[in-house]
Amino acid sequence: MKVEWRSTDMDVWDQAHVAAAGPLQQDWAYGSTMVSLGARVLRARVEADGVAVAQAQFIVRQYSKFFSFALCTRGPLWLQPLAAQDKAQVYRLLRQSLPLGGLRFMVVTPDETLSKDLGLPGFRRVMSGYSTVLLDISQPLDVLRANLDSCWRQPLSHAENAGLNVQRMGTNPGQYRWLLDAEMQQRAERNIDGMPILWFERYAESRKQPARNMLSFRADMVRDRSAGMMFLIHGQAATYQIGWTTQAGRDANAHHLLLWRGIEALQERGVRLLDLGGVNTQRSAGVARFKMATGGTVKQLAGSYFL
Repeated sequence: MKVEWRSTDMDVWDQAHVAAAGPLQQDWAYGSTMVSLGARVLRARVEADGVAVAQAQFIVRQYSKFFSFALCTRGPLWLQPLAAQDKAQVYRLLRQSLPLGGLRFMVVTPDETLSKDLGLPGFRRVMSGYSTVLLDISQPLDVLRANLDSCWRQPLSHAENAGLNVQRMGTNPGQYRWLLDAEMQQRAERNIDGMPILWFERYAESRKQPARNMLSFRADMVRDRSAGMMFLIHGQAATYQIGWTTQAGRDANAHHLLLWRGIEALQERGVRLLDLGGVNTQRSAGVARFKMATGGTVKQLAGSYFL
């Protein structure tokens, strides 16, 4: 096996990422957005006998001239089926060839569940795994609707008849900025961290056609905004990134309708996998139930490993 760090091509990277329906954090546009905000990004592509078997995007934090930290979130992206021992070799090669000087550390959070096939024997697990819900939206809409839990399908029917006016928002920052402002306010109220407003604007602009990267909806009750929702699109996958609502929106089950309309629109764009984002049954039980009742699969990642 060999690792190449410097000649990685965006089109080649994107092609592999699309085919694998890879996670947001391993999307080229995600890395480009981080670079535009001052971060350093490293991208590696691993080959075995001339065939690409993995690619990994790292965000680098430089703490001093002599100390750096490289984080690969939800990666590497496996491009071929690999046995555990071959994955372990990939991890060793990435660690050994990391192009950083001085004292350097590497942490990976694989986009996999904890199992004997993980390929990380002997490496120290430093953080427990993040949980999310993945929804296969390549299925016909009638199948997706039938797979909804009744406690989700009934509110959706209610929302469809609640008089909500749902509109798809454009990708000009002025058209969705109000949703980002609302998101920042609810983060402050809940003491939650996240990407700054500028990150979303830069992500939308990271491709020649911003509509390929972002999809947003708003739901109005009469003339008042009652809910908003934003999805980030990365190849044949998308991530439910922001959801905001008022009490009137909650009463009308606006989020059920916005998510359903989002699924319809994402299908039209060729998206086949929707990542509904983190679930925490203790801190945000209501949000967790909302996501889990869509018929998606709960996936708990293996955790973070120090290499």
